Amino acid sequence: RRNLIQNGITSALFLLTTADPNPSIAATAGGSSNENTDEQLIEVYFGCGCFWHVQHEFVEAERRILKRSDSELTARAGYAGGKAGMLEGKVCYHNAANLSDYGSLGHGEVVRLKIPPSRFVEFAKEYFNLFDQKGDRPDQFGDRGSEYRNLVGIPGGVKSEYAKQLVQASIQSGDKLDFSKGRGSDPDARALAFVMDTAEYPFFVAEQYHQFHDGFNIGENYPNSYNGLAGRLSKEGSLGTSDCPNGMLGLGAFGL
Repeated sequence: RRNLIQNGITSALFLLTTADPNPSIAATAGGSSNENTDEQLIEVYFGCGCFWHVQHEFVEAERRILKRSDSELTARAGYAGGKAGMLEGKVCYHNAANLSDYGSLGHGEVVRLKIPPSRFVEFAKEYFNLFDQKGDRPDQFGDRGSEYRNLVGIPGGVKSEYAKQLVQASIQSGDKLDFSKGRGSDPDARALAFVMDTAEYPFFVAEQYHQFHDGFNIGENYPNSYNGLAGRLSKEGSLGTSDCPNGMLGLGAFGL
């Protein structure tokens, strides 16, 4: 079994393990195939290298687990985990003006979801499925550095019931990762995920051209119906907005 490490996180996990679970957020065994609309949704995020591929995988998970329609999808690419928060009211991708650059602010690339608490374990397992048996992410030997570090954002951070559920889901998924309490602006580390409190380290939505993008690998192209969700949800007013410049070249091509 992997242990949560550093900064007292092990003792926090012990308290969670011995405490009675909160029935409102306890994981359901197997679960139903439909979303429980009686539950208040929680906001979580997951980081695992480049957010393009990760967003696609979580979109598919929303459709499969919660039976969500295109308009109901909540997976959004964005940034989180930096100590600095926003600069001038923004968190931006790399841009020619170097305005509110997410890397300079200490953030990593993540995908945000809004899900029922009872389905958190299922989505945590989807996250662990992104890693191979050695704990390497898909772009482990390509995209490197703190901008691509492994991140899990949950309400309450390591002191919450979700931290216990996260570790249990990890063990059930092959015990691939270690975990550490995120202090903000953390380094990139192989087979280690930093657990963040979403209240202290909130999510910032990325620019529209990063949403529903093709994957990072050559040939990893998704259907036009997927790529077109960015424009469609923007018109519906549910995509999320960013006031940032549109990339290094002003085009958004290849994420520049």
